[in-house]
Amino acid sequence: MKAYTKTKYGGPEILQLEEVEKPSLKDDHILVRVMANSANPADWHILRGKPFFARFSFGLFKPKDKIPGADFAGIVAEVGNNVAHFKVGDRVFGETLKGGAFAEYICAPATVCAIMPEGIDFPVMASVPIAGITALQALITHGQLKAGESILINGSSGGVGHFAVQIAKAYGAKVTAVCSSRNIAFVKALGADIAIPYDKVNIHQNDGSYDLIVDTHGNLSHNDYKRMGQRGVMVGFTTMGHMISLLLKRAFSKFPLVQFTAEANTKDLETLSSLIQIGKIEVHIEKTYSYKEIPEAIKYIEAMRAKGKVAMVWEDVDSKR
Repeated sequence: MKAYTKTKYGGPEILQLEEVEKPSLKDDHILVRVMANSANPADWHILRGKPFFARFSFGLFKPKDKIPGADFAGIVAEVGNNVAHFKVGDRVFGETLKGGAFAEYICAPATVCAIMPEGIDFPVMASVPIAGITALQALITHGQLKAGESILINGSSGGVGHFAVQIAKAYGAKVTAVCSSRNIAFVKALGADIAIPYDKVNIHQNDGSYDLIVDTHGNLSHNDYKRMGQRGVMVGFTTMGHMISLLLKRAFSKFPLVQFTAEANTKDLETLSSLIQIGKIEVHIEKTYSYKEIPEAIKYIEAMRAKGKVAMVWEDVDSKR
């Protein structure tokens, strides 16, 4: 099968498209013929081995996993022992940070996959897992968002942010979205009640008051969280120094600020699938690339200017079949 491979840390230019052996089916796993992927900041962080402490998980001196890629959507080709909820031919989506998705086939744990909703195509559902689960868990699992509460979402037009705005509205919250002025109309169309353009208004001086602050961009200070919110969830960070500063201040503060790593699971994927099926979430794909352009897709994501998601398609086929 064709797959992108890496043997060292570096930028997208180190990726090589080559023929490799199809992965063997394991117990509790499903073998999926990949139809589409999406690109995420996690892909280029893992590709570059940054921040450095991530290498303790992904390989200290060189990558442990040869094939990169996390998000995928495709068709079940084989089902392993102990898997009861999937069958050959099912259209599924999922993700694994252990990699393996930038290939024609991936062997993935059944517990990180879910059935795709009817009538939705592969690139759309491939764009959901990491960003959608991160947004859902930030708001509901860790943010404990309730209907009627107010929320400020910093970085509301990106992959995670554009899901967060829609999920917050689906759960009955009043949403204030922070984004660039060029994306005001976009976040308003997603459902944001109020939009703050960070290039015209200094968010670090905003005197608004919110029940929950969710920062997907990663540039809010500890004082920003305390000044504006009753509780906070930190999703992203701009620099290691910024993250360490926040975590140190959190350790000596009573302000409830959560930092977490999203974990894929079938239940949360099914929740996202249902919200998409009933029209509460619309996945915005800014760019779609061929699988032959996966390095270019990662490069585009790394520039941190994507509006919504970036998808990559493995074959020119009827994606709704």
